[in-house]
Amino acid sequence: AAAKAGAARVFTNEIDDFASVALALNAAANDVAIDLSRLDLLGGAPAPFDVVLAGDVCYERPMAERMVPWLRARAAEGVLVLLGDPGRAYLPASGLVELAHYDVPTTLELEDRTMRRTVVWRVEPVG
Repeated sequence: AAAKAGAARVFTNEIDDFASVALALNAAANDVAIDLSRLDLLGGAPAPFDVVLAGDVCYERPMAERMVPWLRARAAEGVLVLLGDPGRAYLPASGLVELAHYDVPTTLELEDRTMRRTVVWRVEPVG
C-alpha cells in the first residue's frame, strides 16, 4: 500500500520463508518495487525509517515481547509507528492511540468468526 501510495522507498522485513515469498508476489502483482530484508531487525541497531508499519504481531507472547519494545523505541526516536491489530491476546493495554478501525471479512478456517474488527493504532514511546 505504501508503494502504491507513492512512498519514495518501501523497505520490508520478514524472517518467515512463506511470508517473504508472499511479500514478493504481492509486490509483483501490484507492479511496485520493494526492498525485502530477511534479517531479524529486532535485535539490531535501529535503521533510519520515517514510518514503521506492523501488522498482527501480537498473536503470541514471544513475538509481542520482542516486537512491542522495538516499536516503542522507534516511536521514541520520532518515527511514526502504526500497528494494525485485530484484538490479539498480547496487544499492549496502554501506550496505543486508536486512529481507525475496520471490519474485515475472514474465514472460520483462520479465525473464530467470519468478521473481525481490526484497529490501526499509533504506538506511543512508553506504555
